[in-house]
Amino acid sequence: MWFKDFCDRLLSLESTSKRLEMIDILSALFSKTVKEEVNPIVNFVQEQLLPPFYDVQLGIADRMAEKSIALAYQKSQKKIEEEYSKLGDMGEVAEKECTSKEGNDLSVKEVYDRLLQIARISGEGSVDQKITQLAEILKACSPTEAKFLMRFIMGKLRLGVGEATIMEALSKAKTGNREFKKKIERAFNLCSDLGYVSDVLYSKGKEGIENFNISAMKPIRPALAERASSSEEIISRMGKCAIDQKLDGFRAQVHKNGQEIKVFSRNLENITHFMPEVVNEIKKMKYDSFILDSEALTYDENTGVLYPFQITIQRKRKHNIEEVSQDLPLRLFVFDIMFLNGNSMIDLPYSERRKEIDHLFSDTDTIAKTKMIVTDDPNKIDKFFDSALESGLEGIVAKRLESVYSAGARNFNWIKMKRSYKSKLNDTIDLVILGYFKGRGHRANFGIGAVLGGVYDPESDTFKTLTKVGSGFSEEQFKELYKLLNDIKVDSKPARVDSILQPDVWTVPKYVITVKADEITRSPTHTAGMKDGIGYALRFPRAMTFIRQDKKAEDSNTVKDIIEMYKQQKSVKVKS
Repeated sequence: MWFKDFCDRLLSLESTSKRLEMIDILSALFSKTVKEEVNPIVNFVQEQLLPPFYDVQLGIADRMAEKSIALAYQKSQKKIEEEYSKLGDMGEVAEKECTSKEGNDLSVKEVYDRLLQIARISGEGSVDQKITQLAEILKACSPTEAKFLMRFIMGKLRLGVGEATIMEALSKAKTGNREFKKKIERAFNLCSDLGYVSDVLYSKGKEGIENFNISAMKPIRPALAERASSSEEIISRMGKCAIDQKLDGFRAQVHKNGQEIKVFSRNLENITHFMPEVVNEIKKMKYDSFILDSEALTYDENTGVLYPFQITIQRKRKHNIEEVSQDLPLRLFVFDIMFLNGNSMIDLPYSERRKEIDHLFSDTDTIAKTKMIVTDDPNKIDKFFDSALESGLEGIVAKRLESVYSAGARNFNWIKMKRSYKSKLNDTIDLVILGYFKGRGHRANFGIGAVLGGVYDPESDTFKTLTKVGSGFSEEQFKELYKLLNDIKVDSKPARVDSILQPDVWTVPKYVITVKADEITRSPTHTAGMKDGIGYALRFPRAMTFIRQDKKAEDSNTVKDIIEMYKQQKSVKVKS
């Protein structure tokens, strides 16, 4: 397929917001697509070269894109910068400056393969090489091709096409209706690569999709749980069931294939690099291949206390990981297995999968099994739940003993129960702003991404930190907040502020905001009520008001208020 024909289809997609029309447009596109092109086309429409877990990125920032356009069309970089500043769309800049009105008959696969080559350039001189090679592609483009090429590269195709729409269009193109979408979705859930699934569909037909199975190194979309607010509700739905721990870490799907080990996050990002101790221990295991579902948490080596998610997530960095590993050792808690020695286990009952886990693992400092009981007694569930909370965990997950592993689905085969589901923190809390963190991503234009909020301690006449707040503000409020706080910013931490965290900008304690949160938790990060290195923090805070003009800093909630709220929250028990 010619790239210009593909771009014409993109124009049609861009011009509609109706899902059925999108399906028809894509279905017509896929009907004319040959098997060698379907993988690139599906990835193009998803605005990616490959799914995130492949770690393949173009790595072309605004300035590099501007240089490529300038080089391709023999313009000054300053002129391209000015055009981009006016238009705000790198695709429109390329379209406007393009000198070839017809293009040079590029195929979709040729463009895709050349972009893959650019993404894989690394090392010394890689920036200049990428700029030059992108300019060569642009030279061969028509204006419309140049526009969509640059929008794709900048991650701004703006098509509004989701995975479900693509799957329905594939189904219609290959079977004449949308019913086969369910089979395509199942295959997708088992490998998380829709381009690969489409390749199988075009190469092996419906039979290839119907017989699709999991394999190591292609992440499975994780099974998800529904909610329950009481042990009685759990038993009424499941009867006798497994009660597992719910940990406050990050989801980790571990793949082993010989000596190759990869770990994927809940969002299917490759996170192998920041858990070297887990990788080393997995390599020692005699089993040839497996896929595990687990939760990773950091902990205090001296006390064994598990750290909350806010601390654990600090491990998610690309540099100095060995040093971080010393300060924040990681422990992996395994709770399911989906693949073992070349065989899928997802269709086996949970009770059998759990037995396999018990057979595979003995608890170590690095890898452990979650604690689990099997019961149909609500009182025993309540006792297990309370024990989990006292250990600093989020709650429990009940699992139907005969259930299969439902990749990518949320259903009542798994039911989670957390403190916040049965006793949300109903009180709002008034916080004083102590500083702010600069905006990242789409919030970069606002100047602020989150504020550091604290409460007042009358005994010491200081402000103690309690949380970071980045949700609940509108775009206009973020911009206004940026102006207000810059008027009271200071070069260093104010004397009356007690904080472990270091915001990008400190401010004089002046403005008060009202927030609501799911619950108050214990935290080694924040100083409110801190004793023996552990203070209090808010879980999932969001702003309920903008600046409280009727309150000064000392009118914010106090440390004592927070401690009392926490005690009331802990005293609530599940009814028995």
